[in-house]
Amino acid sequence: QVHLMESGGGSVQAGGSLRLSCAASGAAPGGNDCMAWFRQVPGKSREGVAAISIRSSTTYYADSVKGRFTVSRDNTNHTMDLQMDSLKPEDTAMYYCAARRGVGCYSWTNPPTMSSWGQGTQVTVSP
Repeated sequence: QVHLMESGGGSVQAGGSLRLSCAASGAAPGGNDCMAWFRQVPGKSREGVAAISIRSSTTYYADSVKGRFTVSRDNTNHTMDLQMDSLKPEDTAMYYCAARRGVGCYSWTNPPTMSSWGQGTQVTVSP
C-alpha cells in the first residue's frame, strides 16, 4: 500500500500563500495512479480540491480554487505539492492527501474511490 504524509499547513492572512507537500512511501505511485488533495471542515463532507494523474501529468481542480492553486508532482523528491496562492478565509480546512492505483483520475472528487489517505494538515486563513 501507499503511505502518505502531508506537511506545510499553517496560518496565513487572506491573500497570502502556502505550499503543501504530500510524501509517498511504501508502494510508490506510478503507472495509471492518481493523487489528489481534499479538504474538510467540521460538519461538512470532504471536498476534492485538486488532483494529478501520475501517468499523464494531467491536473484537475475544483472550480473554487482554479487560478489560485497549482498541483504538481515532484519526481525528484517523490512528493505531490499544492501551491496555494491568493488564499481566502473560505479555504480554511483540514487538507488531506489521497491516492489510488490503476484507474487514473476519473471521478477523482469522490472520496470513497481513494485507497490511501494521509493524516491531514491544517490550513487557516484569517481575514
